Amino acid sequence: MEGIDARGMQHCETTTLGVLLRHAGIDLSEPMLFGLGSGLSFLYWDSKSMGFPFLGGRVKPFELTRNLTAALGLELLVAETTSARKAWQNVAGPIDAGRPVGLQLDSYHLDYFTTKVHFGGHVVAMYGYDDQDAYLVDTEAQGGAVRTGLDSLARARAERGPMTAKHRSFTIAAPTAPSPREQIVPAIKACAEAFLNPPIANLGHRGIEKAAKQVPKWLQRSDDPGEDLSRTAVLMEKAGTGGALFRNLYRDFLAESAEVIDSDHLRTGHALYAEAAVLWTQVAALVAAAGEAGDPEKLSQAGALLHELSRIERDAMRELSML
Repeated sequence: MEGIDARGMQHCETTTLGVLLRHAGIDLSEPMLFGLGSGLSFLYWDSKSMGFPFLGGRVKPFELTRNLTAALGLELLVAETTSARKAWQNVAGPIDAGRPVGLQLDSYHLDYFTTKVHFGGHVVAMYGYDDQDAYLVDTEAQGGAVRTGLDSLARARAERGPMTAKHRSFTIAAPTAPSPREQIVPAIKACAEAFLNPPIANLGHRGIEKAAKQVPKWLQRSDDPGEDLSRTAVLMEKAGTGGALFRNLYRDFLAESAEVIDSDHLRTGHALYAEAAVLWTQVAALVAAAGEAGDPEKLSQAGALLHELSRIERDAMRELSML
């Protein structure tokens, strides 16, 4: 396809949304895409079947896309199937008609991917193919405009496991011109409501408080602390989060919103998330240092910062809920 703006951004789902929306004539910054999709969250997840706990900083895969397209009144067409043949038709058809397609898949199988770890919630934009390769847009860290073999793409789409979908593909159209400014406040309030009133204690500000209590025990929780803690720190800072477990992106969304909406609540929320972003980066550094040195004191310090972060983010979301 010609005329594709193949800009890689920091996060995979916002990168894909950026490609699809720009093709539809809508150009929004990555923080605005993330914020209008009410993308911020927190999850502390652990179970007997897991090798090590998982810290998540965003809503579950594809929820951001559903939130954003609903907010902007866009037409989101989603296809899922158990048939590999039908799955390919669902992709080749729109591309042949001149429309890029979003794909949810497992990044482990992609030829260009630098880290071979199974992640079934990865999202890319596809804008072309030939007899051997698919032409994709991934995050800036993964190379932006990239290609992978058709066989590897098929394996990535067919993988089953945590966070995977059944060959999910999607396209976006804009029947009418959206009004992003009008949707900023509803998106912020929806995100704040979910964060302040999570259905279980693993989510939102309650999840951060739970993490504060559990992180100091992580050296005992792990069979290989050096590997597990280092990987967790990298996931927090570099694995498509934009840094600070997505708090940098939300901070920048609030700053951009404050340029067009005059609100003390918004300015206070932005200031608090600017503070939180710094502390999350410090938490990641302490977790990494604890893994390298086997030092429980570093994890105790991280736990103390997480207690503070639970309070800061709760206060920020309370302010934002009053917009």
